[in-house]
Amino acid sequence: MIESNIVATENLQQILAYVIMQDIVSFKLGKEDGEMDTNLVGRRIGYLRDSRSMTQHELANLMGFNDRQTVSAIETGARKLKASELLGLIDIFDTTLEHLTDPYILVGEGQFSWRHTNPEAGTLGNFEYRAGCWLAMFRRLAEQTGYSRPLLQYRLGLTRHSSFEEAMLAGERCASAFQLGEVPAVRLIETMENKLGILVLMVNTEPGISGAACRLNNLDAVLVSRREVIGRRHFDLAHELFHLLTWDSMPPEHTENVQIPGQSRVEKLANNFASALLMPREKLGAQSRWTVLEDSALVHQLNSTANKLQVSTVALIWRLVALRWISSSQANRLCEVAIRNQGIRNYKNVQPVLYSKVFVDVIALGIRDGYVSVAKVAKLLDLSIEELGNLFNDHDIACPFDL
Repeated sequence: MIESNIVATENLQQILAYVIMQDIVSFKLGKEDGEMDTNLVGRRIGYLRDSRSMTQHELANLMGFNDRQTVSAIETGARKLKASELLGLIDIFDTTLEHLTDPYILVGEGQFSWRHTNPEAGTLGNFEYRAGCWLAMFRRLAEQTGYSRPLLQYRLGLTRHSSFEEAMLAGERCASAFQLGEVPAVRLIETMENKLGILVLMVNTEPGISGAACRLNNLDAVLVSRREVIGRRHFDLAHELFHLLTWDSMPPEHTENVQIPGQSRVEKLANNFASALLMPREKLGAQSRWTVLEDSALVHQLNSTANKLQVSTVALIWRLVALRWISSSQANRLCEVAIRNQGIRNYKNVQPVLYSKVFVDVIALGIRDGYVSVAKVAKLLDLSIEELGNLFNDHDIACPFDL
């Protein structure tokens, strides 16, 4: 009984602090933001109720309400919760105040599709939670600071029944329509963020995690391991772009092990789209350029072209197979040579700056305008205050606080 009272007291203290914080937030940010917080809490209550297969009527009975309409009003954000009701919900769902109210975590939303190579057990789940915090923070601060993003959402008219040729044609058309230029990989991030409204984050992933596509309410994002070689990073980026542009018609699996042969059709379509986007036919020259050479001379030309386009030599080889410019048997011989020359040999493989300029710019605005504390951001990004200051400097953004 004593232990139960201690827990209840701690929860009540948290709730009282939350109520005080809400009053301050409403005073500073105005009615609209207060309503957003109510909507967020309501959505999370609805998610927790659904995840436990509980009806609104059952929850109403547990909370002492006369009818389910009160629960419905809470879940839609039309009715605010009292502190005592919050305490009751924490007990009913055996959860925490943070789980119900913190806008900097994801609860019941956020669909991820991860590319990996057998990370240790539990690693992927833990990293997904951290990534969800980054994306939730960006989305929240972008709304609060009025950071403008493209309103139009682009989608590809492809389904899992589309042919690989159709996926490649879509990739080439995207490269042309978005004017990606002579080396499509170079302008891909800029295009995704500024034209498509897709947040791109270069992150330090755990070993075995290459990156992910993520679909949130009002936000699409791609995470890419900045530790990968440059050709791999570019291919992962284009691959995840395909998933975001086709998510509604063919949602990807939660995880994809890139080392396991026999990928699903959706993943094969994504690979064909990515290779054509990064290596459009017109950038590869005439077919005869590739068919007249012996293997040794061909490998030299493959490396040279891969360096120029900032892709891996192996990816270029299989792109030529897809175009039927070289045979699969020839490709296997060439890959053995190319693998001995891993990466892009003549292109300096410098790690990109952590996260992205768009991401860091929104954080700077949030700190400057008082929507989030320096300590909160540093904690979410797992950085020291000094490292956070260096992050702003790395992106040529004025540090919004004194070091």
